[in-house]
Parts: sequence; structure tokens; C-alpha cells
Amino acid sequence: MAMFEIKDNKVNRIKPTEFKVEKDLQKLIELNLKTFFNCRFISSEFSTGNLHSGRIDTLAISEDNNPVIIEYKKVASSELINQSLFYLRWITDHKGDFQVAVNNALKENIEVDWSDIRVICIAPEFKKYDLHTVQVIGTNIELWQYRIYENGIINIEEVFKRTETQIPLEYKGKNPKMVLAGKKASETRKSATYSINEHIKKVNNNLKELLNDIREYIVNLDASIEEAPKKYYIAYKTTQNFVCLEPQKKKLLLFLKLNPGEIGKLPRQARDVRNIGHFATGDLEITIKNNKDFEETKELINLSLKNIGG
Repeated sequence: MAMFEIKDNKVNRIKPTEFKVEKDLQKLIELNLKTFFNCRFISSEFSTGNLHSGRIDTLAISEDNNPVIIEYKKVASSELINQSLFYLRWITDHKGDFQVAVNNALKENIEVDWSDIRVICIAPEFKKYDLHTVQVIGTNIELWQYRIYENGIINIEEVFKRTETQIPLEYKGKNPKMVLAGKKASETRKSATYSINEHIKKVNNNLKELLNDIREYIVNLDASIEEAPKKYYIAYKTTQNFVCLEPQKKKLLLFLKLNPGEIGKLPRQARDVRNIGHFATGDLEITIKNNKDFEETKELINLSLKNIGG
């Protein structure tokens, strides 16, 4: 992708450059983990022990408290995917070691969510064979491609994310809206523990159609949006969560990645939860009980997506 700088109605092409050493790329990502992936840093060059004899480039934890492994290459290399699989297997077998590392790094006891392990591979280029490999093996590996330019601009984009469409069994063949949503978006990452169905069962029957209308609306905002069921809520994310949906028996709660202090007058169904404990990510809570509440919230949902760069 060609990049140009506009100055006085004239354009100058910005030439791509490269990192001198791979460690420079790693250091940049680690210092800006929250901005790039909204993750908390745990460790760099994390040793996997004498028997395994490896070192994980970057170990982190996501905003949903999932383990995160990040591996880098300064040049295109299929070895990056093999290394990532090697470390994915290790962390699955050494959950206690990861828990200790998290507690030591963050100085607090965090309940790690093992329903999903995020594996991020970052390189300047991936070959078609790499894309085919990750599709075939069926493991949750994200491939991110970067390019850095001489004026200090870096572009990083996801070229592959392992997702799987999930439509609630009780709606298959019965609810046209959810069938359409399933065809139009690959929104759900397969979870070993949590499912959309579990969350749907929490709400009264009169709210189920509204719940699915909200799900359909959010995943259709952009093809890159993923729907990920967690223990207490359903997360909607691109590089990070921008909406979390918490179904309850008589109402639906949305938590948006917005600063309530920058919105002005809050809507009647909104609440500032920056200083109030809650499971989901996001500082603005919206209560939805009917279609009117939902319609009045759509603008804020879009704003939340834009707020994270979506």
C-alpha cells in the first residue's frame, strides 16, 4: 500500500523502511500493548524451562483476562507459526506458571480465563502457505502484518483471524434475522467453555428477539467484528472490545468503551460506571429493556467502535 504525505496541496510519497533488529519491533509493541491490543504486559523473553527450552517473545493478558502469546519476525518466515504452536502447547500444560507470572507482574490476584488463549504473530509479510496452514490446523492464531515508514508511521493490520460463526440451536431455521447474521458475519470464536446459548437462556422469552437484534446489529457494523462469549458477558471486538453485552433476566446491559465524562449529558438509560465494579469492560453502562432503548443506543455503539479505531 502506497503512503503519501499532503503538504500545501502537494503530495510526497513516504518510503517504507524497516527495523534494524527484531528486538526494536518487539520493544515498540511491548511499550504500546494497550494501544495496539489493549493487553497488559506480563513478561518479555519468558523462559519455558530447561526441558522445553524456549523463550516466549512477549507474554501478556487480555482485557478479558485471557492469556496472550505474541511472537515476532523481522522478515517473512513460516517458522513464526511453528514457534507459536510450540508455545501454545506449553502454556496449555503450564497454567500454574502463567498464573504465577501474572500475579507477580501485576501485583494482584487475577482469575485467568482459560476459555480462550490469544496467539498473535507479527511479521512484515505472510505467504499464502502461511494463511493456508493456519486455516487447516484450526487453532486460534492471529496473523498481523506491519509496515513501518520513514516518517515514523507504522501500519499494522490483521490478515487472518480464526473465527467460527455460531447460531443458537433453538433459532436455526426459525429466526430469519439470525440466519442472515450467521451468513453475513464470521463473528464467534469457538470457546471451550462458554457459549452464546448459555447467555440467551438467562433472559426472559420476551427479550430473546431483542437480544438477537442487538447481536445482529453489532456484528454487521464491520466484517472484522468478532463476537466472543465470556463467563459473564459477550464481548464484541476488533483489536479490542468496544461493546460488552451482559444479558440478565429482565434487562440487557451494554458496556461501551467510551469516557462518560466526554459525552456531555448522559442518555436516560446510561450510567457512568468508572468507579463502580462490573465484570465487563467499558465505562459507560446502558440499560436496554425494549426497542426504544435500543434505537436510542445505536449512535453510542457506533461511537464506541470509532473510539477504538474501528
